[in-house]
Amino acid sequence: MAVRLPILLFRMGLGPAFGKRLLLLHHTGRATGLDRRVVLEVVAYEPNAGSWIVASGFGTRSDWYRNLRVEPKTVVQFGNRHHAVTARFLAADDGADIMARYGRRHPRTARRLCAFMKLPSDGSEASFRDAGRAIPFVRLDEARPRLP
Repeated sequence: MAVRLPILLFRMGLGPAFGKRLLLLHHTGRATGLDRRVVLEVVAYEPNAGSWIVASGFGTRSDWYRNLRVEPKTVVQFGNRHHAVTARFLAADDGADIMARYGRRHPRTARRLCAFMKLPSDGSEASFRDAGRAIPFVRLDEARPRLP
């Protein structure tokens, strides 16, 4: 139940309490066709481009990741706003750059993510880059990005 608590808080309209760190991703079950939800940490957010980058902490085995591979068009809730998005799966070199930037902004969280995924990391930029090549990153691009 505690794992589902963030989903419940988003559904109650309390998404803004998470600031810009979390989003609620809707995805369609590839076998069932049912609407599924998962709360994910936002690794990078580009408001002018209308794009969010998330990482799959369980690798390519995550249900949400596998579901987006089948149906990349979906909806995210960020704060209290819903956005139609299309998932784009990033290359390993892009992941290296993303993880290096993330490691500079959130060193402890980046080290914990590496430990969780059983990836070696000494906290250096090089180790974060190596980890980023192994972590699947997904960019969620808004269908109609906001104008500046």
